[in-house]
Amino acid sequence: MPTAIVTGSGGLIGSESVRYFVEQGFDVIGLDNDMRATFFGPESSTRAVTARLTEELDAFHPHDLDIRDREGVESLVARHATATELIVHTAAQPSHDWAASDPQTDFTVNANGTLNLLEAARRRTPDASFIFTSTNKVYGDRPNLLPLEEHATRLELPEDHRWYAGIDLEMSIDLSTHSLFGVSKTAADLLVQEYGRYFDMPTACFRGGCLTGPQHAGAKLHGFLAYLMRCAVTGDRYTVFGYGGKQVRDNIHASDVVTAFAAFHAAPRRAAVYNLGGGRDSNVSMLEAIELCEQIAGRALDYTISGEARIGDHRWWISDLEAFRRDYPSWRLTFGIEDALRDIHDRNVDSWAAQGVS
Repeated sequence: MPTAIVTGSGGLIGSESVRYFVEQGFDVIGLDNDMRATFFGPESSTRAVTARLTEELDAFHPHDLDIRDREGVESLVARHATATELIVHTAAQPSHDWAASDPQTDFTVNANGTLNLLEAARRRTPDASFIFTSTNKVYGDRPNLLPLEEHATRLELPEDHRWYAGIDLEMSIDLSTHSLFGVSKTAADLLVQEYGRYFDMPTACFRGGCLTGPQHAGAKLHGFLAYLMRCAVTGDRYTVFGYGGKQVRDNIHASDVVTAFAAFHAAPRRAAVYNLGGGRDSNVSMLEAIELCEQIAGRALDYTISGEARIGDHRWWISDLEAFRRDYPSWRLTFGIEDALRDIHDRNVDSWAAQGVS
């Protein structure tokens, strides 16, 4: 039986990867030390997810291991090297705001942790597909220089602009403000590319826009659609940071992310890089997302709009998916924005309502 190693196996994309690849016949080794609880508080703990995966999936084998532990990572990869065909690296510190509070932890998790995994893979199982969940924050705030037009509910590019269909890999990552989170993820992204080129390894960086799904904990500092829906259900106040609520994000459901991973693994390439998000098929402004959440939850959201945007935050981001679609033409998006929001609501509404957070 082939083995897949999934880091961050209790998180949004990690847990979706675990389920998918177990269903595909893999033994899945999960690495997750519940740093999410440290980052975002006990309500964001991944331990319950890990326990549920362990109970439901015989082929899932969790390990409480910090990816900053170089020797521990090396030892684990070595133990499973002969059968390992795939490494899915989703473990990360994922928040702009948290990174600024502790830059050293942010960098060592995101950059050094990735280096530890890459080096263990190179030494022990160099032919395994190495998939890294990167971020569109590698481009810093350069998207904010785009000539956006203001509409009633969103900012938008003119239809004749080269990136109206989505931003491609030609956008520079230089001469911009990234946020400290963006810097640590950019370092990891470049490491994954260089290991692919230097050591002829099958690696891929998926530069995600907003990744979403019902497994998101609904934390204030990470996963805005889940937190937005949570606030709509519980009555908690939501703060929109900057741009009058007209900033635009494309959103891709976790299940569509993982099928993209599977497509890459079926026909891997060396040092591949792709922008991955909802593209033109699945994007939304904050104001539009608020309206959808209110409709689905059946109640008004208590929210304010702050005049201060977060450092390095984008006014507009839609991913160009054509590069990935050219290489993997059978892959399809299966969730739109409303589909994703209804999935988030329906699978969490009872637990959120029971918490009585108001």
